[in-house]
Amino acid sequence: MRTLSSDVHKQIGKEVHVEGWLHKKRLMGGLTFINVRDRGGLVQVVIKDKDEVEKLRGMQIGTVLAVDGTAKEEPRAPGGAELHDVKVTVLVPVTDEPLIEIDKPLSHKPDNLDTLFDHRVIGLRNLQEQTIFKVQAKLLEAAREYFAQNGFTEMNTPKLLAEATEGGAEVFKLDYFGKEATLAQSAQFYKQMMVGVFERVFETNPTYRAEPSATSRHMTEYITIDAEMGFIEFDDLLTFTSGLVNHVVNRVWETYGDDLKKWNVDKPVLTDNFPRLTMKEVHELYAKNNQEDYSAEDDLRPDEERWICDYAKKNLGSEAVFVTEWPVSSMKFYHRKNAENPELADRSDLLFRGVEIATVPMREHRYEVLVQQLKDMAGGDPEHPGFKPYLSAFKYGLPPHGGFGMGLERFTEKLVGLGNVKEATLFPRDINRLSP
Repeated sequence: MRTLSSDVHKQIGKEVHVEGWLHKKRLMGGLTFINVRDRGGLVQVVIKDKDEVEKLRGMQIGTVLAVDGTAKEEPRAPGGAELHDVKVTVLVPVTDEPLIEIDKPLSHKPDNLDTLFDHRVIGLRNLQEQTIFKVQAKLLEAAREYFAQNGFTEMNTPKLLAEATEGGAEVFKLDYFGKEATLAQSAQFYKQMMVGVFERVFETNPTYRAEPSATSRHMTEYITIDAEMGFIEFDDLLTFTSGLVNHVVNRVWETYGDDLKKWNVDKPVLTDNFPRLTMKEVHELYAKNNQEDYSAEDDLRPDEERWICDYAKKNLGSEAVFVTEWPVSSMKFYHRKNAENPELADRSDLLFRGVEIATVPMREHRYEVLVQQLKDMAGGDPEHPGFKPYLSAFKYGLPPHGGFGMGLERFTEKLVGLGNVKEATLFPRDINRLSP
Protein backbone atom coordinates (compact mmCIF):
# COMPACT_ATOMS: atom_id res chain seq x y z
CA MET A 1 0.00 0.00 0.00
CA ARG A 2 1.32 3.42 -0.94
CA THR A 3 2.19 5.89 1.85
CA LEU A 4 2.24 9.62 1.09
CA SER A 5 5.32 11.59 2.07
CA SER A 6 3.23 13.63 4.51
CA ASP A 7 2.29 10.44 6.40
CA VAL A 8 5.71 8.80 6.68
CA HIS A 9 6.25 10.31 10.15
CA LYS A 10 3.21 8.33 11.36
CA GLN A 11 4.90 5.03 10.42
CA ILE A 12 8.12 5.22 12.45
CA GLY A 13 9.73 1.78 12.67
CA LYS A 14 7.48 0.31 9.99
CA GLU A 15 8.07 -0.67 6.39
CA VAL A 16 6.52 1.81 3.95
CA HIS A 17 6.09 2.04 0.20
CA VAL A 18 6.47 5.51 -1.38
CA GLU A 19 5.95 6.51 -5.00
CA GLY A 20 6.78 9.85 -6.56
CA TRP A 21 9.29 11.90 -8.52
CA LEU A 22 13.00 12.26 -7.92
CA HIS A 23 13.21 15.84 -6.68
CA LYS A 24 16.80 16.16 -5.48
CA LYS A 25 19.91 13.97 -5.26
CA ARG A 26 23.11 14.58 -3.32
CA LEU A 27 26.14 12.74 -1.92
CA MET A 28 27.29 13.24 1.68
CA GLY A 29 30.06 11.22 3.31
CA GLY A 30 29.59 8.14 1.19
CA LEU A 31 25.82 8.18 1.53
CA THR A 32 23.36 9.10 -1.18
CA PHE A 33 20.40 11.21 -0.13
CA ILE A 34 17.43 11.76 -2.39
CA ASN A 35 14.18 13.61 -1.95
CA VAL A 36 11.08 12.04 -3.45
CA ARG A 37 8.14 14.34 -4.19
CA ASP A 38 4.47 13.40 -4.23
CA ARG A 39 1.27 15.33 -3.66
CA GLY A 40 1.98 15.37 0.08
CA GLY A 41 5.36 17.08 -0.27
CA LEU A 42 8.85 15.60 0.10
CA VAL A 43 10.29 12.57 1.86
CA GLN A 44 14.03 12.10 2.38
CA VAL A 45 15.56 8.73 1.45
CA VAL A 46 18.98 7.53 2.65
CA ILE A 47 20.66 5.03 0.32
CA LYS A 48 23.70 3.05 1.51
CA ASP A 49 23.58 -0.01 -0.72
CA LYS A 50 25.76 0.50 -3.82
CA ASP A 51 23.45 -1.60 -5.95
CA GLU A 52 20.53 0.66 -5.07
CA VAL A 53 22.62 3.78 -5.75
CA GLU A 54 23.60 2.33 -9.13
CA LYS A 55 19.92 2.23 -10.15
CA LEU A 56 19.95 6.03 -10.09
CA ARG A 57 23.01 6.44 -12.29
CA GLY A 58 22.13 8.80 -15.14
CA MET A 59 18.64 9.41 -13.72
CA GLN A 60 17.65 13.07 -13.78
CA ILE A 61 15.23 15.12 -11.69
CA GLY A 62 11.68 14.08 -12.61
CA THR A 63 12.41 10.34 -12.77
CA VAL A 64 9.40 8.47 -11.38
CA LEU A 65 10.37 6.15 -8.53
CA ALA A 66 9.00 3.63 -6.08
CA VAL A 67 10.90 3.33 -2.79
CA ASP A 68 10.42 0.66 -0.13
CA GLY A 69 12.11 1.20 3.23
CA THR A 70 11.88 1.64 6.98
CA ALA A 71 10.60 4.94 8.38
CA LYS A 72 13.04 6.48 10.85
CA GLU A 73 12.59 9.63 12.92
CA GLU A 74 14.82 12.47 11.72
CA PRO A 75 13.91 16.03 12.84
CA ARG A 76 16.14 17.57 10.16
CA ALA A 77 14.37 15.80 7.30
CA PRO A 78 11.21 17.10 5.59
CA GLY A 79 8.25 16.03 7.70
CA GLY A 80 10.51 14.85 10.53
CA ALA A 81 11.16 11.37 9.11
CA GLU A 82 13.19 9.60 6.43
CA LEU A 83 13.51 6.17 4.84
CA HIS A 84 16.38 3.76 5.53
CA ASP A 85 17.38 0.29 4.21
CA VAL A 86 15.63 1.02 0.96
CA LYS A 87 14.92 -0.73 -2.29
CA VAL A 88 14.57 1.62 -5.27
CA THR A 89 12.51 0.85 -8.37
CA VAL A 90 12.72 3.16 -11.37
CA LEU A 91 9.21 3.33 -12.82
CA VAL A 92 9.78 6.00 -15.49
CA PRO A 93 13.38 6.97 -16.23
CA VAL A 94 14.23 10.55 -17.16
CA THR A 95 17.66 11.00 -18.74
CA ASP A 96 17.34 14.54 -20.12
CA GLU A 97 18.64 17.22 -17.79
CA PRO A 98 15.86 19.68 -16.80
CA LEU A 99 16.06 23.14 -18.36
CA ILE A 100 15.49 24.75 -14.95
CA GLU A 101 16.35 23.71 -11.39
CA ILE A 102 13.13 22.97 -9.52
CA ASP A 103 14.70 22.21 -6.13
CA LYS A 104 15.62 25.88 -5.62
CA PRO A 105 13.43 29.02 -5.49
CA LEU A 106 12.70 30.25 -9.02
CA SER A 107 13.38 33.86 -9.95
CA HIS A 108 10.34 36.12 -10.23
CA LYS A 109 12.32 39.17 -11.33
CA PRO A 110 10.59 41.03 -14.18
CA ASP A 111 13.34 40.16 -16.67
CA ASN A 112 12.96 36.43 -15.88
CA LEU A 113 9.18 36.14 -16.19
CA ASP A 114 9.20 35.00 -19.83
CA THR A 115 11.61 32.21 -18.91
CA LEU A 116 9.43 31.33 -15.93
CA PHE A 117 6.31 31.09 -18.12
CA ASP A 118 8.06 29.33 -21.03
CA HIS A 119 9.04 26.50 -18.66
CA ARG A 120 5.86 26.61 -16.58
CA VAL A 121 5.08 22.90 -16.96
CA ILE A 122 8.31 21.92 -15.18
CA GLY A 123 8.68 24.98 -12.97
CA LEU A 124 5.38 24.31 -11.23
CA ARG A 125 6.95 21.17 -9.76
CA ASN A 126 8.88 23.52 -7.48
CA LEU A 127 7.20 23.35 -4.08
CA GLN A 128 7.33 27.09 -3.52
CA GLU A 129 5.68 27.71 -6.89
CA GLN A 130 2.97 25.21 -5.97
CA THR A 131 2.12 27.32 -2.92
CA ILE A 132 0.79 30.08 -5.20
CA PHE A 133 -1.81 27.80 -6.71
CA LYS A 134 -2.61 25.94 -3.52
CA VAL A 135 -3.40 29.36 -2.04
CA GLN A 136 -5.52 30.14 -5.09
CA ALA A 137 -7.44 26.88 -4.75
CA LYS A 138 -8.03 27.57 -1.06
CA LEU A 139 -9.15 31.10 -1.93
CA LEU A 140 -11.83 29.69 -4.24
CA GLU A 141 -12.83 27.03 -1.72
CA ALA A 142 -13.19 29.64 1.02
CA ALA A 143 -15.20 31.95 -1.23
CA ARG A 144 -17.60 29.12 -2.08
CA GLU A 145 -17.84 28.33 1.62
CA TYR A 146 -18.75 31.94 2.42
CA PHE A 147 -21.35 32.07 -0.36
CA ALA A 148 -22.90 28.80 0.84
CA GLN A 149 -23.10 30.16 4.38
CA ASN A 150 -24.99 33.17 3.03
CA GLY A 151 -27.60 31.42 0.89
CA PHE A 152 -26.09 31.69 -2.60
CA THR A 153 -26.66 29.35 -5.53
CA GLU A 154 -23.67 28.60 -7.77
CA MET A 155 -24.25 28.94 -11.52
CA ASN A 156 -22.35 28.67 -14.80
CA THR A 157 -23.23 31.08 -17.59
CA PRO A 158 -22.39 31.06 -21.33
CA LYS A 159 -19.08 32.41 -22.57
CA LEU A 160 -20.12 32.42 -26.24
CA LEU A 161 -22.36 35.39 -26.99
CA ALA A 162 -24.06 36.80 -30.07
CA GLU A 163 -22.22 40.10 -29.66
CA ALA A 164 -20.71 42.43 -27.09
CA THR A 165 -23.91 43.76 -25.59
CA GLU A 166 -22.09 45.32 -22.63
CA GLY A 167 -20.38 47.69 -25.04
CA GLY A 168 -16.74 48.50 -25.65
CA ALA A 169 -14.36 47.42 -28.34
CA GLU A 170 -12.28 45.07 -26.19
CA VAL A 171 -13.95 41.85 -27.32
CA PHE A 172 -12.73 38.71 -29.05
CA LYS A 173 -14.74 37.91 -32.17
CA LEU A 174 -14.95 34.49 -33.78
CA ASP A 175 -16.82 32.62 -36.47
CA TYR A 176 -19.73 30.65 -35.05
CA PHE A 177 -21.09 28.44 -37.86
CA GLY A 178 -21.11 31.36 -40.26
CA LYS A 179 -22.28 33.89 -37.69
CA GLU A 180 -20.19 36.29 -35.66
CA ALA A 181 -19.88 35.51 -31.96
CA THR A 182 -17.88 37.07 -29.15
CA LEU A 183 -16.29 35.73 -25.99
CA ALA A 184 -17.99 36.98 -22.83
CA GLN A 185 -16.50 40.03 -21.16
CA SER A 186 -18.28 39.10 -17.93
CA ALA A 187 -21.28 37.26 -16.50
CA GLN A 188 -22.98 40.58 -15.81
CA PHE A 189 -26.32 40.23 -17.59
CA TYR A 190 -26.80 36.61 -16.61
CA LYS A 191 -26.14 37.07 -12.92
CA GLN A 192 -28.60 39.96 -12.78
CA MET A 193 -31.23 37.87 -14.56
CA MET A 194 -30.68 35.06 -12.07
CA VAL A 195 -31.39 37.38 -9.15
CA GLY A 196 -35.00 37.05 -10.29
CA VAL A 197 -34.69 33.28 -9.93
CA PHE A 198 -32.45 32.50 -6.96
CA GLU A 199 -32.06 35.97 -5.35
CA ARG A 200 -28.37 35.30 -4.56
CA VAL A 201 -26.02 33.78 -7.15
CA PHE A 202 -22.31 33.44 -7.85
CA GLU A 203 -19.98 31.84 -10.35
CA THR A 204 -16.21 31.47 -10.83
CA ASN A 205 -15.50 31.35 -14.54
CA PRO A 206 -13.20 32.76 -17.24
CA THR A 207 -13.57 36.30 -18.54
CA TYR A 208 -12.13 37.51 -21.82
CA ARG A 209 -10.95 41.05 -22.61
CA ALA A 210 -9.15 41.93 -25.82
CA GLU A 211 -7.13 44.60 -24.06
CA PRO A 212 -4.06 45.69 -26.06
CA SER A 213 -2.12 45.96 -22.83
CA ALA A 214 1.08 44.33 -21.58
CA THR A 215 1.03 45.73 -18.04
CA SER A 216 1.53 43.84 -14.79
CA ARG A 217 -2.22 44.27 -14.05
CA HIS A 218 -3.93 42.98 -17.20
CA MET A 219 -4.47 39.72 -19.07
CA THR A 220 -6.71 38.70 -21.95
CA GLU A 221 -8.15 35.73 -20.05
CA TYR A 222 -8.69 35.59 -16.31
CA ILE A 223 -11.05 34.21 -13.68
CA THR A 224 -13.64 36.36 -11.94
CA ILE A 225 -15.54 35.57 -8.79
CA ASP A 226 -18.88 37.01 -9.85
CA ALA A 227 -21.65 37.51 -7.29
CA GLU A 228 -25.02 39.21 -7.30
CA MET A 229 -27.63 39.53 -4.56
CA GLY A 230 -31.13 40.90 -4.38
CA PHE A 231 -32.91 42.82 -1.62
CA ILE A 232 -29.73 44.58 -0.54
CA GLU A 233 -28.57 48.18 -0.36
CA PHE A 234 -25.18 49.73 -0.92
CA ASP A 235 -23.95 49.85 2.67
CA ASP A 236 -24.80 46.19 3.30
CA LEU A 237 -23.23 45.21 -0.03
CA LEU A 238 -19.89 46.67 1.06
CA THR A 239 -20.19 45.02 4.46
CA PHE A 240 -20.85 41.66 2.80
CA THR A 241 -17.81 42.05 0.54
CA SER A 242 -15.63 42.93 3.55
CA GLY A 243 -16.81 39.72 5.19
CA LEU A 244 -15.93 37.66 2.13
CA VAL A 245 -12.36 38.96 1.95
CA ASN A 246 -11.83 38.47 5.69
CA HIS A 247 -13.17 34.91 5.50
CA VAL A 248 -10.90 34.05 2.58
CA VAL A 249 -7.79 35.56 4.20
CA ASN A 250 -8.40 33.73 7.48
CA ARG A 251 -8.94 30.38 5.78
CA VAL A 252 -5.84 30.79 3.58
CA TRP A 253 -3.62 31.60 6.53
CA GLU A 254 -5.04 28.79 8.65
CA THR A 255 -4.03 26.33 5.94
CA TYR A 256 -0.96 27.83 4.26
CA GLY A 257 0.41 30.37 6.72
CA ASP A 258 3.69 28.46 7.17
CA ASP A 259 4.13 28.00 3.41
CA LEU A 260 3.56 31.72 2.80
CA LYS A 261 6.43 32.57 5.12
CA LYS A 262 8.74 31.31 2.35
CA TRP A 263 7.35 34.11 0.19
CA ASN A 264 8.16 36.59 2.99
CA VAL A 265 4.55 37.74 3.10
CA ASP A 266 2.57 38.62 6.22
CA LYS A 267 -1.09 38.03 6.84
CA PRO A 268 -3.01 41.10 5.63
CA VAL A 269 -4.02 43.66 8.22
CA LEU A 270 -7.79 44.05 7.86
CA THR A 271 -10.70 45.56 9.74
CA ASP A 272 -14.00 43.66 9.99
CA ASN A 273 -15.67 46.30 7.82
CA PHE A 274 -13.24 47.99 5.46
CA PRO A 275 -12.80 51.77 5.64
CA ARG A 276 -14.52 53.85 2.97
CA LEU A 277 -13.07 56.91 1.30
CA THR A 278 -14.64 58.92 -1.50
CA MET A 279 -12.73 59.42 -4.72
CA LYS A 280 -12.52 63.09 -3.90
CA GLU A 281 -10.94 62.29 -0.53
CA VAL A 282 -8.38 59.98 -2.16
CA HIS A 283 -7.42 62.63 -4.71
CA GLU A 284 -7.08 65.25 -1.96
CA LEU A 285 -5.06 63.04 0.37
CA TYR A 286 -2.73 62.04 -2.45
CA ALA A 287 -2.24 65.65 -3.61
CA LYS A 288 -1.57 66.79 -0.05
CA ASN A 289 1.13 64.17 0.50
CA ASN A 290 2.66 64.03 -2.97
CA GLN A 291 3.76 66.37 -5.72
CA GLU A 292 0.95 65.55 -8.15
CA ASP A 293 -2.74 66.48 -8.16
CA TYR A 294 -5.18 64.25 -10.07
CA SER A 295 -8.37 65.73 -8.63
CA ALA A 296 -9.64 66.69 -12.10
CA GLU A 297 -9.72 63.05 -13.21
CA ASP A 298 -12.74 60.78 -12.90
CA ASP A 299 -10.66 57.70 -12.08
CA LEU A 300 -7.75 56.76 -9.84
CA ARG A 301 -4.19 56.45 -11.09
CA PRO A 302 -2.29 53.24 -10.25
CA ASP A 303 0.10 55.21 -8.05
CA GLU A 304 -2.88 56.65 -6.15
CA GLU A 305 -4.23 53.13 -5.58
CA ARG A 306 -0.90 51.97 -4.19
CA TRP A 307 -0.49 55.04 -2.03
CA ILE A 308 -3.99 55.02 -0.52
CA CYS A 309 -3.63 51.37 0.50
CA ASP A 310 -0.40 52.19 2.34
CA TYR A 311 -2.15 55.18 3.91
CA ALA A 312 -5.12 53.04 4.98
CA LYS A 313 -2.83 50.41 6.53
CA LYS A 314 -0.97 53.01 8.58
CA ASN A 315 -3.85 55.27 9.51
CA LEU A 316 -7.04 53.18 9.25
CA GLY A 317 -5.76 49.74 10.26
CA SER A 318 -6.65 48.03 6.98
CA GLU A 319 -4.80 47.02 3.80
CA ALA A 320 -8.17 46.95 2.03
CA VAL A 321 -10.19 50.10 1.40
CA PHE A 322 -13.35 50.97 -0.52
CA VAL A 323 -13.29 54.01 -2.79
CA THR A 324 -16.82 55.39 -3.20
CA GLU A 325 -18.68 58.26 -4.93
CA TRP A 326 -17.64 57.61 -8.50
CA PRO A 327 -18.84 60.11 -11.10
CA VAL A 328 -21.68 59.15 -13.43
CA SER A 329 -19.31 59.65 -16.35
CA SER A 330 -17.51 56.43 -15.34
CA MET A 331 -20.58 54.26 -14.76
CA LYS A 332 -22.10 51.52 -16.93
CA PHE A 333 -25.68 51.91 -18.14
CA TYR A 334 -26.82 49.19 -15.72
CA HIS A 335 -25.37 50.93 -12.66
CA ARG A 336 -27.60 52.93 -10.34
CA LYS A 337 -27.23 56.66 -9.86
CA ASN A 338 -27.15 57.98 -6.34
CA ALA A 339 -30.62 59.12 -5.24
CA GLU A 340 -29.34 62.19 -3.38
CA ASN A 341 -26.73 63.23 -5.92
CA PRO A 342 -27.47 61.99 -9.47
CA GLU A 343 -24.01 63.14 -10.56
CA LEU A 344 -22.60 60.18 -8.62
CA ALA A 345 -22.99 56.42 -9.04
CA ASP A 346 -23.69 53.95 -6.21
CA ARG A 347 -20.39 52.23 -6.89
CA SER A 348 -17.24 51.36 -5.01
CA ASP A 349 -13.89 49.93 -6.02
CA LEU A 350 -12.23 47.58 -3.55
CA LEU A 351 -8.49 48.24 -3.36
CA PHE A 352 -6.26 45.67 -1.68
CA ARG A 353 -2.53 45.99 -1.18
CA GLY A 354 -2.25 48.61 -3.88
CA VAL A 355 -4.48 47.29 -6.63
CA GLU A 356 -8.19 47.15 -7.45
CA ILE A 357 -9.45 43.57 -6.98
CA ALA A 358 -13.20 44.23 -7.36
CA THR A 359 -15.78 46.73 -8.53
CA VAL A 360 -18.76 46.72 -6.16
CA PRO A 361 -21.80 48.67 -7.46
CA MET A 362 -25.55 48.70 -7.07
CA ARG A 363 -27.56 48.04 -10.24
CA GLU A 364 -30.44 50.02 -11.66
CA HIS A 365 -33.41 47.71 -11.08
CA ARG A 366 -36.28 49.94 -12.30
CA TYR A 367 -37.26 48.87 -15.82
CA GLU A 368 -38.14 52.29 -17.25
CA VAL A 369 -35.03 53.94 -15.83
CA LEU A 370 -32.79 51.11 -17.06
CA VAL A 371 -34.23 51.29 -20.59
CA GLN A 372 -33.62 55.04 -20.70
CA GLN A 373 -30.05 54.64 -19.43
CA LEU A 374 -29.44 51.97 -22.06
CA LYS A 375 -30.51 54.39 -24.77
CA ASP A 376 -28.78 57.48 -23.39
CA MET A 377 -25.53 56.01 -22.09
CA ALA A 378 -24.88 53.06 -24.40
CA GLY A 379 -26.90 53.93 -27.50
CA GLY A 380 -28.57 50.54 -27.16
CA ASP A 381 -31.84 49.34 -28.68
CA PRO A 382 -34.14 47.71 -26.09
CA GLU A 383 -35.58 45.47 -28.83
CA HIS A 384 -32.17 44.13 -29.83
CA PRO A 385 -31.93 40.35 -29.09
CA GLY A 386 -28.83 41.01 -27.03
CA PHE A 387 -30.79 43.25 -24.65
CA LYS A 388 -34.41 42.09 -24.82
CA PRO A 389 -34.08 38.88 -22.69
CA TYR A 390 -32.01 40.81 -20.14
CA LEU A 391 -34.54 43.61 -19.92
CA SER A 392 -37.43 41.16 -19.59
CA ALA A 393 -36.10 40.12 -16.18
CA PHE A 394 -36.57 43.72 -15.04
CA LYS A 395 -39.91 44.14 -16.81
CA TYR A 396 -41.28 41.23 -14.79
CA GLY A 397 -39.82 42.24 -11.46
CA LEU A 398 -36.31 42.54 -10.04
CA PRO A 399 -35.66 43.92 -6.54
CA PRO A 400 -32.88 46.36 -5.64
CA HIS A 401 -29.69 44.40 -6.16
CA GLY A 402 -25.95 44.71 -6.38
CA GLY A 403 -22.84 42.61 -6.65
CA PHE A 404 -19.24 42.48 -7.71
CA GLY A 405 -16.71 40.92 -10.03
CA MET A 406 -13.53 40.02 -8.14
CA GLY A 407 -10.34 39.13 -9.97
CA LEU A 408 -9.11 35.77 -8.72
CA GLU A 409 -5.56 36.18 -9.99
CA ARG A 410 -5.18 39.74 -8.69
CA PHE A 411 -6.44 38.67 -5.28
CA THR A 412 -4.01 35.72 -5.27
CA GLU A 413 -1.15 37.94 -6.43
CA LYS A 414 -1.56 40.25 -3.47
CA LEU A 415 -2.06 37.45 -0.94
CA VAL A 416 1.24 35.88 -1.98
CA GLY A 417 3.07 39.19 -2.38
CA LEU A 418 3.82 38.92 -6.10
CA GLY A 419 4.45 41.82 -8.46
CA ASN A 420 2.59 40.74 -11.59
CA VAL A 421 -0.86 39.20 -12.01
CA LYS A 422 0.58 36.71 -14.52
CA GLU A 423 2.69 35.16 -11.75
CA ALA A 424 -0.58 34.11 -10.10
CA THR A 425 -1.85 32.48 -13.30
CA LEU A 426 -1.07 28.87 -14.22
CA PHE A 427 -0.71 29.58 -17.93
CA PRO A 428 -1.07 33.34 -18.51
CA ARG A 429 -2.57 34.84 -21.64
CA ASP A 430 -1.78 38.35 -22.81
CA ILE A 431 -1.14 40.11 -26.13
CA ASN A 432 2.19 38.27 -26.48
CA ARG A 433 1.47 34.82 -25.08
CA LEU A 434 -0.74 31.95 -26.25
CA SER A 435 1.35 29.05 -24.93
CA PRO A 436 2.03 26.81 -23.14
